[in-house]
Amino acid sequence: MIHTLYTLLCILLSQIDAMSFHETASHIELEDGHILKAVLRNEEGDEQESTLDLNDHIGNDNGMFRVHSGLCLCIAPHICVGFVTLVDLTRSVGHFHWDGGDFHSSAEDVSFDREGDDEIPVLRARLHDVEGELQDADINLAERIGNDNGNLVFN
Repeated sequence: MIHTLYTLLCILLSQIDAMSFHETASHIELEDGHILKAVLRNEEGDEQESTLDLNDHIGNDNGMFRVHSGLCLCIAPHICVGFVTLVDLTRSVGHFHWDGGDFHSSAEDVSFDREGDDEIPVLRARLHDVEGELQDADINLAERIGNDNGNLVFN
């Protein structure tokens, strides 16, 4: 019985690493328009503050929104493993893309909010395109940001 409870506890704690950061956060905010700051639970259940500079991971690609797709095995909600490939999709809304950088230098009206019943973490901004026109953009931060033992990480 104790061995079974210990195994179950280990499985549950290991899922903290795989979860999106917002599911294990008690507080999330955006500082200076590009620094994500959160209070996250670690594997012991303690809370700690962590930051991640989104400028190191998100860029403005003037009309291309890069998303990851591919074969994925979901073992529980929001816990997926598998092989992914990078594809480009032209979108009429937004110009954020992952694996870029320095989005903030071409952004205005940057905001962060948790949206919907699942409180999905969404970054919104108006981004300049090559003609200098402003385009509305948004990106779901849960797609690529996770909690690794109480630390914000880019996946």
